[in-house]
Amino acid sequence: MIPKRKLGSQGLEVSAIGLGCMGMSFSYGPPKDPKQMIALIRAAVERGVTFFDTAEVYGPLVNEELVGEALAPFRGRVVIATKFGWAPARNGEARWSALDSRPEHVKAVAEGCLRRLKVDAIDLFYQHRVDPEVPIEDVAGAVKDLVAAGKVKHFGLSEAGAQTIRRAHAVQPVTALQSEYSLWHRLPERDVMPTLEELGIGFVPFSPLGKGFLTGQIGADTAFDKTDFRGTLPRFAPEARKANQAFVELLAGVAARKHATAAQIALAWLIAQRPWIAPIPGTTKLERLDENLGALGVELTSADLRELDQGASALTVQGARYPEALERLTGR
Repeated sequence: MIPKRKLGSQGLEVSAIGLGCMGMSFSYGPPKDPKQMIALIRAAVERGVTFFDTAEVYGPLVNEELVGEALAPFRGRVVIATKFGWAPARNGEARWSALDSRPEHVKAVAEGCLRRLKVDAIDLFYQHRVDPEVPIEDVAGAVKDLVAAGKVKHFGLSEAGAQTIRRAHAVQPVTALQSEYSLWHRLPERDVMPTLEELGIGFVPFSPLGKGFLTGQIGADTAFDKTDFRGTLPRFAPEARKANQAFVELLAGVAARKHATAAQIALAWLIAQRPWIAPIPGTTKLERLDENLGALGVELTSADLRELDQGASALTVQGARYPEALERLTGR
């Protein structure tokens, strides 16, 4: 059975590893067959996964519908996290291009999420990105109203900075922060993680495998489908991928001693950082799901952790995480 972890001090308990569902219908190549993805999500439940991540913008909308249908038989046994904060593009375009966390919009989005997820209350409702046009106190107040109405159980933030977290938490307790965190993106360690520890807030790392790079399955010659957004990321340019192989080699060295895979070591390292961390690696393949969950059986010694920490600290990641326009939406 998969061990459980408490995300902060608000009483939310989840499996130590969750399942990120975005790639099933968005961003990482063409959408996958919904029936196969429903089967995969249900296989995760059978294995003890209780934490599933989606968002209105994934698809858009269809990923929530997929997750809602897959988990309908397991109400009360699982935790579903979803997100608000984007405005649909104008003129009927099927793209979401602007931030919108106005309180009235947040509440309207919640109603749609409830319908698509087929639930009476959203377990964990994240602001997907900080909206500089709307005071975070107003956003937290809107979620507080939704909590009071029984439509939301827990409030979360994504890619927010320490100051924003404090301001939001003062209005409505924040249960969890979701941000990118892995051996090759350690910025949250500087200011965010000490803030989370102080305030009793859990941490949900997304892209814990570096958008697949830390698995060792992506090389300088890997060709991305035109619908795979990694092809637009500076960190995934061929020359950057070649330079960043040093991170994979570091993981692979420890993996060989542990009879594990690089992906399992990357996840085990994350889980060992704090007891209130629950990463959400995404996958569309059953064998990768089992591989990821196998990380829970990998025990890293203090010497192993020191080797990984010191080795990664000596390396410099080549390439920015996102193009500049997207990077501006993070870390506020």
